[in-house]
Amino acid sequence: MSESDICFMTATEMVQRIRARELSCRDVMQAHLTRIDQINPKVNAIVTQVPAERLLAAADAADKALAREDSEGPLHGLPIAHKDLVPTKELRTTWGSPIFKDFVPDHDGLIVQRLKKAGAITIGKTNTPEFGAGSQTFNPVFGETVNPYDTNKTCGGSRGGAAVALACGMLPLADGSDMGGSLRNPGNFCNIVGFRTSPGRVPVWPNPVAWFPIPVQGPMARTVKDVALMLSVIAGPHPCSPISIAEPGSLFAHPLDRDFKDVRIAWSKDLGELPVDPRVTRALDDQRGVFEDLGCIVEEDQPDFADADEIFKIWRAWRFELAYTELLKTRRDLMKDSVVWNIEQGQKLSGPQIGRAEVKRTELYHRVREFMKTHEFLICPVNQVPPFDINRPWVEEINGVKMTTYIDWMKSCYYITVTGLPAISVPCGFTPEGLPVGIQIVGRYNNDFGVLQLAYAFEKATEMWRRRPPVLN
Repeated sequence: MSESDICFMTATEMVQRIRARELSCRDVMQAHLTRIDQINPKVNAIVTQVPAERLLAAADAADKALAREDSEGPLHGLPIAHKDLVPTKELRTTWGSPIFKDFVPDHDGLIVQRLKKAGAITIGKTNTPEFGAGSQTFNPVFGETVNPYDTNKTCGGSRGGAAVALACGMLPLADGSDMGGSLRNPGNFCNIVGFRTSPGRVPVWPNPVAWFPIPVQGPMARTVKDVALMLSVIAGPHPCSPISIAEPGSLFAHPLDRDFKDVRIAWSKDLGELPVDPRVTRALDDQRGVFEDLGCIVEEDQPDFADADEIFKIWRAWRFELAYTELLKTRRDLMKDSVVWNIEQGQKLSGPQIGRAEVKRTELYHRVREFMKTHEFLICPVNQVPPFDINRPWVEEINGVKMTTYIDWMKSCYYITVTGLPAISVPCGFTPEGLPVGIQIVGRYNNDFGVLQLAYAFEKATEMWRRRPPVLN
């Protein structure tokens, strides 16, 4: 078996072969290290890496554990890298900021702890925008991460480094977080799967605002089954997260097959009002028949998203002010303009503004809840545009409509964020230029498993994930 065969094996199959002793953990690690050496210089996805000799020693230890029939968990021996916003003990964590370019935490975040407990081997960190701000992965510490389908285009963000690493076979699984689309946007741009889980599905620690439901953590992978595999070990309640959902992670180890006959789906090209590039619309329209062939009743409709934009921007500004005001006072010269702007927007907020936003969010929740009584799923674009030029920090215009802030072009994701519903990006098709387009599947409140089931059925019918990026050639 070639190293390429190993690297593009699904994580699910990789685990099965390791357990059956058809592959050693060392074989898996060596194949991925070779792939990283070959491809990473072209795309800049993995930005901090554990020395190879330590990783191979860890793989050898995993093999010895298997020989003793002492498996450590469902991800035994799989290499993984963590988003450079997640603290990793004794491994540099920069948040993409020159302020923290040499910072080394003394603890692991909870998601890292759970992945290690499941047997995964941390190989390094993946690139992210500065403080995760904006869906374009570049920062002054490590530079830009490019799209493997066209290295002149963006890979999205803030999970861009992870998405590219997965698309290029440098990792079988990757973790991430999502506030305005940071799992879904890069998944969409790189032809992989990114899952924004329900708030509390994956408990977050450390977290200075433990009750705040807007940002979540979740999995990324090349296939839906691999996303479910990873979710089975990172989901489940934990006392450090007061909003954590009581259901155990083992729920996601169950088979994803389901009959979708007569399941009602709302199909929305624009969420009622958003400008969407016609190339995106065309790619989604081409796949509408797949859901009908699955037995679904597909109807053009969407909930009323009134106030979603205001809600998201207020809560995002509040979160940035809370997290970074002190840094702004002392290190403003080392912070990018969009981060400074977001902090200052938060500083301008009043208590009544925040209160009204929360009332509006509650009203939105109930409107969407009523809508989803008759539609089990909502399907819509992930991004309103295909991958854009790497030299553009953000999209300024869509179909002649001006974008006034650096996040306005991401509304198709962050409108869903403020509903609190689970949403997944699944490979859907390609533009005439060969750029990936994903489809966003949104489920009912806390029905993460149902979202995975429909995504899995769609993936089996289309197999878009099998297309590999040209940068590998």
